[in-house]
Formats: sequence, structure tokens, C-alpha cells
Amino acid sequence: MAIPLPQLQRREEAVVVSTSTVKPPPFGGFSEESEEKSPILIFLLFHKAVRNELDALHRLALAFATGSSVDIQSLFQRYGFLRSIYKRHSVAEDEVIFPALDIRVKNVAKTYSLEHKGESNLFDHLFELLNSYMEDDESFPRELASSTGALQTSISQHMAKEEAQVFPLLIEKFSLEEQASLVWQFLCSIPVNMMAEFLPWLSSFFSPDEYQDMQKCLSKIVPEEKLLQQVFFTWMVGRNGADMLGKCHLDSTDGISQSLDSITCPCKLSKTGKRKYLEPGSNVSETDGTHPMNEILLWHNAIKRELNKIAEEARKIQLSGDFSNLWVFNERLQFIAEVCIFHSIAEDEVIFPAVDGELSFSQEHAEEESLFNDFRCLTESIQYAGAISTSAAEFYSKLSEHADLIMETIRMHFHNEEVQVLPIVRKNFSFKRQRELLYQSLCMMPLRLIERVLPWLIGSLTDNEARNFLMNMQLAAPATDTALLTLFSGWACKGRNQGMCLSPSGNGCCVKRFSDIEEDFVQSCCACTSSMSMNETCLSIHGDEVKRPVKRNVSVSCKNGNTSDQSVTIDAHKPSCNERSCCVPGLGVNANNLGLSSLSTAKSLRSLSFSSSVPSLNSSLFVWETDNNLSDIGLAERPIDTIFKFHKAISKDLEYLDVESGKLSDCDETFLQQFIGRFRLLWGLYRAHSNAEDDIVFPALESKETLHNVSHSYTLDHKQEEKLFEDINSVLSELSHLHESFTRGHMLENFTGTTTELSGTYDVDFLRKYNELATKLQGMCKSIRVTLDHHIFREELELWPLFGRYFSVEEQDKLVGRIIGTTGAEVLQSMLPWVTSALTLDEQNKMMDTWKQATKNTMFNEWLNEYWKKPSESSLQNKMSETGISLKDNDFQDSLDQCDQMFKPGWKDIFRMNQNELESEIRKVYRDSTLDPRRKAYLVQNLLTSRWIATQQKLPQAATSETSNSEDVLGCFPSFRDPEKQIFGCEHYKRNCKLRASCCGKLFTCRFCHDKVRDHSMDRKATFEMMCMGCLKIQPVGPICITPSCNGLSMAKYYCNICKFFDDERNVYHCPFCNLCRVGRGLGVDYFHCMTCNCCLGIKLVNHKCLEKSLETNCPICCDFLFTSSATVRPLPCGHYMHSACFQAYTCSHYTCPICSKSLGDMAVYFGMLDALLAAEELPEEYRDRCQDILCNDCDQKGTARFHWLYHKCGYCGSYNTRVIKTETPTSFCSTTHQ
Repeated sequence: MAIPLPQLQRREEAVVVSTSTVKPPPFGGFSEESEEKSPILIFLLFHKAVRNELDALHRLALAFATGSSVDIQSLFQRYGFLRSIYKRHSVAEDEVIFPALDIRVKNVAKTYSLEHKGESNLFDHLFELLNSYMEDDESFPRELASSTGALQTSISQHMAKEEAQVFPLLIEKFSLEEQASLVWQFLCSIPVNMMAEFLPWLSSFFSPDEYQDMQKCLSKIVPEEKLLQQVFFTWMVGRNGADMLGKCHLDSTDGISQSLDSITCPCKLSKTGKRKYLEPGSNVSETDGTHPMNEILLWHNAIKRELNKIAEEARKIQLSGDFSNLWVFNERLQFIAEVCIFHSIAEDEVIFPAVDGELSFSQEHAEEESLFNDFRCLTESIQYAGAISTSAAEFYSKLSEHADLIMETIRMHFHNEEVQVLPIVRKNFSFKRQRELLYQSLCMMPLRLIERVLPWLIGSLTDNEARNFLMNMQLAAPATDTALLTLFSGWACKGRNQGMCLSPSGNGCCVKRFSDIEEDFVQSCCACTSSMSMNETCLSIHGDEVKRPVKRNVSVSCKNGNTSDQSVTIDAHKPSCNERSCCVPGLGVNANNLGLSSLSTAKSLRSLSFSSSVPSLNSSLFVWETDNNLSDIGLAERPIDTIFKFHKAISKDLEYLDVESGKLSDCDETFLQQFIGRFRLLWGLYRAHSNAEDDIVFPALESKETLHNVSHSYTLDHKQEEKLFEDINSVLSELSHLHESFTRGHMLENFTGTTTELSGTYDVDFLRKYNELATKLQGMCKSIRVTLDHHIFREELELWPLFGRYFSVEEQDKLVGRIIGTTGAEVLQSMLPWVTSALTLDEQNKMMDTWKQATKNTMFNEWLNEYWKKPSESSLQNKMSETGISLKDNDFQDSLDQCDQMFKPGWKDIFRMNQNELESEIRKVYRDSTLDPRRKAYLVQNLLTSRWIATQQKLPQAATSETSNSEDVLGCFPSFRDPEKQIFGCEHYKRNCKLRASCCGKLFTCRFCHDKVRDHSMDRKATFEMMCMGCLKIQPVGPICITPSCNGLSMAKYYCNICKFFDDERNVYHCPFCNLCRVGRGLGVDYFHCMTCNCCLGIKLVNHKCLEKSLETNCPICCDFLFTSSATVRPLPCGHYMHSACFQAYTCSHYTCPICSKSLGDMAVYFGMLDALLAAEELPEEYRDRCQDILCNDCDQKGTARFHWLYHKCGYCGSYNTRVIKTETPTSFCSTTHQ
């Protein structure tokens, strides 16, 4: 059972997390009482440390922006260290954790690697800003606060998502031993110099209990070998405290604290005991004049030799055409590429800055990296493609050419370095300093690589060169690195013949005696524990508290003779030190364990050394997906692209918020309210967009088996982004309230004409608080822009191409239809100008074409015409100006109705027509293919009755001219809904107005009241005037009465300007696809519009059977037109519809659809009764062997059934809803029998 992780706490004072920090959600897998805590705990502790550091640094930046004094140089250094730590953490995740997770859970890891790239860009931007700092730059403090806030928000959200999705998956899919192995590989992939800084920095954020948890966690992660344990626990305390560190004493029951005296180096031990065998006075390099920096030549020669071998191997492959062992060749290439890149990083970060800050070979290093990557891609393409006859010759030549090109490029690069750099180093640096630079350069590599590099390098050297290399390394290493130095020396010895020790005879061993290391280790334990946990007693980790994992690696000893009896015969056989093999533990980590090459790690680390740009993600886990994404660029427009066009509009508004928020510190009330309106428009439309993705787009992706889990991360993004919007809205409300209070105070002062000292103090406090809020708001707007921009980028890079690969055009059309089918008219009215303002004319036309295609069965085009053309020019201009759109920029509306040139004569035109002109117009209406049947019927009906209508209109006009006060003739009197005449309205609707029918000029409360007493139908959309029943004044139709005496009396709670519909008691919405007002709370709330059926359905009926335009027909029972019916309509399982009242009456005697004859529900009980009835019934003898051919109405299958006068059971689905299609002659067998 999953139990949430206990809350992490800092060891020092409590740190208050800012409102923009995302609180990590708890996840399963841990409990305080658990005896075995997951090794993943180390990642949670790291996240806690990063959150605290980000929060502290952002608070300093905010204080600097609001006028406090802050040391920018210190801020720069702390951010630099955090950047390095977080970068190494991200790279190790990309190299180790995510590939392992991707093997067991697909489609999770790529998103987080993309986020790592975005975070790296944010760090780069921050450091560009810090490097450009000038004291007299007034905008710098606010920009710095915004950038630090954006970085904090982005990283905090990323870590919260990892804790909500990635870590629970690691705990669920991997055993504790596998988790420990993953974390161990993770640690071994971080450079040594960074580990020495990372672990003590991490420890500084721990409480005493957390420090003990961390020790237990590391005890399970680090293999059991004492040397490895000593290395990591030394790092945990740090070099400054290492004099009192060893490792806290471990009980023997754990199997860790067993005496190590029995584990000694096979080499002859020195009498000097714990003292290092080589003192500075015995430095051979100083006596023979050899500069330690000449070891650079050894590295160069070893690399060139290896590249020569690779080039020779490439030529052999070219000559033989044998690709069978190409993977071995590729592994060799990967190794030397990694060595070269880490060697370059060491030069860029250690040697060149020390020699000359302006000296750089970064361009050469980048070129070599690119060449290695091209070479790797070529070998992989050969592996995948095989030696095809048409391309074999090209592969052979390219392989050899690339090998020669890399060799020549690196040879020239090394020559330039040896000529330009080494002489400066020899001249200006002491031997001690040269050794330190070389040792620091070696520590730029991770342990995993050093374990392979040292034997490879030492194996290419002479004995004297190898001994000098080890001596220089041991002289340069600090005293706290004793265990690490022992490890390095032992690995180096493995490169010699049979792993012989390289120690000079009589001077001891090349590694420190293990028993001495343990003695140092245990002696300093109590001091360490006292300082870290404030406890007088030594920390003890008992065997029943920490279950040791299975040993993951074995101490590697290059054997000389029968080593199984070595411990027994060591005294009898005392060879010299040079004849003995070194015995040090291996890491148990190699490229195969990692799941992919770490070449991508080296490349990513390079970005910290010389380049401000983030390199492309070259991990083998993600290369194929990136290639596929690139292949989709430039393809034809797809329907789903409409959804992503919203991204362009979102980005435009985000830019507005980011830029304009900087002006809020000295703005007026008008600008502030305009800013708030623009923000809330963006918030509402973004919410509609993200809801559509969460409810429709992402489930569609997840429905594909190969795309499971691909969208979960983006759903978490939406939740976090909604929280950001809420936080900004809260600050905006506070800012607006503060502004209003200040304005009212000054108005009162001006009115009274008095100014006091208290008011002056109030002004100062107001300005200070207002400035703080404005600065905070600017940072939050920057954060949400960065967050959403990164979210949009990842969506378009990762999800966008999937639709082209996994969804047909028809499926995409259906998705688009479902999305806009849940979008209400009010949202569309705001959304259309907002989106189109960010698009080019061509993009506008393509988007509208896609929408029209998806809504071709609906009245959307009619609604669009009315939306754009019904408002007056001025009101339309005002609406568009609110969203930053001008009419002249929206030429696309001219194309909205180019094909819809329907006949729209006014009543005055009809009255002037003669009989021939009327017949001509009627024929024109019938020929117009763009008109739907309802519209045709309406127009023809009114054209045929136009003479009579004209006569009827003349009568009231004449009467009005004679008696203008004849109000009863026009209906100019109030109507009431209740007998007491207290509530305005009619039997159909509650409302405070009457409508003046455009057809006959009379006033009626609603169209039903009109149609009830007149012989023609009222076109409610053609209504232009109404009468307020409060003042009885006729006026233009609208939501309120414009007569001053009514004081803005509302005509109803709901008013539709298109339908001219008023309702004062129900929830009503206008569907832009029905182009009618419907009862309900709205599209996307409790209803959606099906684009195929062209009807509004309950939100629970998403998965229904679609029939094209199924509602545009008459009820099969009462024959009323269903589409415009005000009575409740019921969908049937077969896809047809009828009135609910008709359904209730019809099903009293029928169970089949009157249109298609399918069953109206689950008839299993009824059919079971028929089975029992037929089983008990005995047919006359002459009919018993007779069969009949039947057709099942439910499953549409043909079959045979035994003869019966009424009931015939389908042999496929068991239904009795069948019909007889043929009666056969008697036969001896019938396929269906009555049970």
C-alpha cells in the first residue's frame, strides 16, 4: 500500500516557500516506519535542496529589485554553482534514469529531457543578464527578479512533475535492488569534481534525521566494498570537514563493518604504515627536469594511436565489406569520442582559464564533437541499413573518409595546443601547480569513465611513464582524497601486463593499505557524527534497519598464478612489489548497464564550458523520435493543425503581458484595467484550450496502444499553469484594490483641502507596497510566459507529429469537430478575433476552411455570417478593438459567405412584385443548393402568401392613420404569466417585453403566441423592435429598456441578440452550430454539439451512434419538426430521435424503432420470456420440420429459424426482433432451434 513521503525539513532555520513555487505532490512508496526506504529518496532530498536554494536566491533578487543592497557577485557565484549542480543532475537523468524507465514504461521520459533543455536555456539567459550588469541600469533589478522568478517556477514545476509521475513509476516498476543500481549508475555518471561539491552541498540542507536517512540510503546505493564506501562518505561531508570524517561506524551484523585487517593489498606493505609512500622530497620529475604538464602529450599520443587504429579498422571494413562486427567498431568509436570530449572540457574549464583567460580552442572542440557525431550516425545507419548492393560502395567510402578526416582534424588541433599552450605552462607554472591542473582535469570525468580510461591510458605507456603518471597524481591529490587516489591507482595498474603494481620496489604499494583506510575511517567517525547530528554517540546503522542489496560488482584483481590460494601462500611466496597485482573494487557499471552511450552526456556537459546554446539531444533513446519530428515539417496542412494555431495567439498575448507588466509601476487606472481585461481574456481562452486538450485530444492519443502515457506530463502542466494564472489574478486584484484606495484617499484630500503628515507617510507606504506588488507581478508574468512557451514548444515537438502518424484525416476532422462542439457561442465570439489577429491572411483562410469542413453538417456558417454582419459597424469595431483587431485586417470575413448568395428579399420588395416575379423568385429558391430544406420551405410559404400578407398589413396601417391611439389593434398592452397579473410574460416564457413581428407589425409576447393566432409563422430573427411592458414604449430590441423612466429595466436574465430570445427563469445558451437557443447551461458544461448528427446532446452521450443530420427530420410519431421543436427530444440507441412524450406513449405497445425497426433497449428479459413460451409450446406435426429464412433487425444477419406464426429467434444474437423473408419446404434440419 502506497503511503505518502514524510515532509522534508531543513536542518537550519525554516525556509518559507514563495507563492510561485509549486508544492510537490506526495507519492507512494515510503513511510516513516518503513524499514527499507527507497533509494529514490536521494532524488527527493536533492529536489528539496534545489527548491530551498532557488527560493533563497529569488528572494535576494526581489530584495535587490525593491531597493535593498545585495551583493551581485555573490548572487552570481551561487547561481553558477546551482547551475553546474543542476546541469549534471539533468544530464545524469537523461543518461541513466530515463533510458531505464523507457524500457519498462514508454512515452514518459522524452518530455522531461526536453524540459531539461528549456531549463538550460533559462540558466543561459540569466547569466547573460548577470554578465551585462551595470550599476546605473535602472531596469536591471526588475529584469533580474523576473528572470530568477521564471527559473524558479520552471524548475519547481519540473521537479513537482517528476515527483508526481516519474518517481512513482520508478518505485512501481523497479525493485529496491534495481532502484539502488540505477541510482548508483546515476552517481557514477556525475563528474568526480562535481560529486565532491554536490554531496556536501546537499547535506547542508538536511535535518539530523534526514542526514541519517541519507547515510542509510547511500549505504544501500554504494556497493559493499569498503573503498567505494570511504570515497562517497568522504565526499558527503566535504573536504573542509574531512579531517574529522571517515565513515560512521557500522555494526558487524550489517556485513559492512567487518574488520578489514584481513583485506590487504597483495603487494608488500610499507613499514611507514598510514603515511603516503611517496613524499614530495622523492619527486622524480623535479630531479630529472621533466615537467608534469608533459602528460598532456601522453594523452594526445594515446588518443592519436587509438584513432589510427580506428581509421585502419575502417579501411579494413572498406576492403572486406564485412559489417558483422560493426557494433564493436561503433563501441570503440563511442569510447574514444567520449575521451576526446571530456579531455576538451577539462582543457576549456581547467587548463586554458589558468593559462590565459583569452586562450580558447572551443571552436576546434565543437568541430571535433560534430565530426564524431557524424561518424557515429554513419556507423549506426550502416548497422540499420545493412550492406545493400546499391549503397555499399557509398558506405565504404564514407566510413574511411570520416575516419581519416577525424584523424587529421585532431592531429592539427593537438599540434596547435602543444605549440601554443604547453610552453606557457612550462614557463609560468611550478611543478606543483602543473600537477594540480592535471589532477583537476582528470576529475572532470565521471567515475564510470575514469575506470575505463586509466587502464587504457596506462596500457599505452612505458613503465617509467606510467610510474611518473601515478606519482604526479598522488602528489597532486589533496590529503582528503586518499581513498579516491587508491581507487585511481588501482584502476591504472590494471592497464599493465597482468595488472602488475607500478610501485617502486621497497617504497610500498601504489595503493594505501585497506586496513589503514579503515582505521582512519573509524577514528574520525565520532567527530563527524557529533558535528553533523549534534549527538555525542556515534551513529550506528544496524543490520535490521538497512537491508544490504545484493553485491553488484566484484573487486577486480588481475591474477598472477593461482590466486585462490594467494592469502594462504602470501608469506611463503614473497615476490617483489612489481610482480604483484593490484586489487581494487570495480564499479560494476559499464555502457551496457546504462542502456545507451554516454556520449550525449559529454556533449551536454560541454555546453557549460564554452557555448551558451544547448546542444541537440543526441541520446539514442530520443534520436529516432527527433528525426521523425523533423520529417513532418513542411507537410500538407492537417485538420488538427487548427488546434495548434491557438498556440500562436497564446504566445502573442503572453508577450503582451510580459512586456506591459513592466509599465505597471507607474501606470494610471485606465491602463491597469486594460491590462487586467487582457489578462482575463487570455486566462479564459487558455482554460478553454487546455480543457479541450485534457478532455478530447489527450484521451484520443492515449487510446492508441503505442502512445500510452504520452500526454500525462502535459496534463500536469495544465494544472500547474492554472495555479499560476490564479496567483497572477490574485496579485492583480490586490494591486487594483490598492490603486483604488490610493485614488479615493487623494480625492478626499482634494475635496477637503487638507494635507497631514499622516497622509505623507501613507503615500510612502503605498508607493513601497505598490512597487513590491508591481515587481512581483512582473516576475510572475515573465514566469507564466516562459512556462507556457516551453509547454507549447514541447507539445509541438513531441505531440504534434503523432497525429500525422497515427490519425487519419477523417479522425482528425472528428477530433476538431468534438473540440469546437464543446465551445459555446460566447467563447467563440471572443476566440475568433483573438486567434485570427495573430495569424496571417493565408492562415486565417486555412483555419476557417478547416472549421467549415468539420461543421459542414451544421448551421455554423449561418451563425458566423450573423455574428460578423448583424452588429453595426461601430459595435463590431469596438468589439474588435478590445482584442487588438482592426476591420481592415480581417479580410477573411469577406470569404465567409462567398458561396452563400441566397435569396433574402425584404417585405417591401415582395409587396411590389407581380405574379411572374413571384414565380421567378420561387424557382430561384428551389434551385439554390445552399439553402437547407427548412429555409426553403419558409421562404416559399411566405412568397406564396405574400399577397394576402400585403393586404393584411394595409388594414392596420389605415386604421393607425385614422386613430393613432388604437393601442389594442397593435397589442400595445402588457401581458401576464400569472392570474394575479403580477409577473410579466405569457404561458410560454417569463419576460418583461413584447416583440413586434416583422411580418405583420403586431406585438406578441413570443413567437408561439403569434403563431397561435396568425396563419403564418413568425421569423424571430427578423425582429427589430420590442415594447417594454413597464413603460409600454416601442424601442429597438435589446437586453434592457432604454427609457429613462425604467432606469435600465432588464427584459430578462437571458437575452440572445441573434435569436431575439428572452427568458427570465431557465438556463439557456445559444448553440452556434444549431444557430438556435437551447435549454441548458452551455456547450462543454452539460451539452456538446455532435457535428455528424447536427444536434446538441448531453455530455454523457459522447459515445453515441451517429447518423448524419439525424435531428433534421420529423418526429416519427407526431410528425413535428424535431430540430426546432421546443419539446424534449430523446435519442434512441439506433441513432434516431423522437419526442420524449411520444417515446413514452409509443413504448407502451412497441419495442422497435418506427424508422429502422431496431430494438429500443435491452430486451433480454422479454426474449427470455419468449424462449420459455416457445419451449412449452408444441406445434402441429405438419409444421414441426418446416424452416423459414429470417432477417434480424438488430444484427442485420440472415439466417433460418423453425416455423412459427409470430416469433423467430435469430441464431446470431438471440433476438426475436426478426422478419420472415422466405418460407421453405419441410427439411430434416434447421440451423436455429427454439430452446
